[in-house]
Amino acid sequence: MIKPSPSARLPRLLSVRDVADRFGVSSKTVSRWIQRGHLHVHRLGRQIRIAEEDAANFIATHRK
Repeated sequence: MIKPSPSARLPRLLSVRDVADRFGVSSKTVSRWIQRGHLHVHRLGRQIRIAEEDAANFIATHRK
């Protein structure tokens, strides 16, 4: 079996609810961020997932 290199690992994907819980906001707020194009998402069929790194970068750049 071939082991993937560390750089080939898939990002940890979070649901809208997971992101909302982490940052103390509602799911609706996270959905607005997505609709406005502020937060990059991955669509897996009908599911929407946010890479953990993308969520952290978004918060770091939009923190007041």
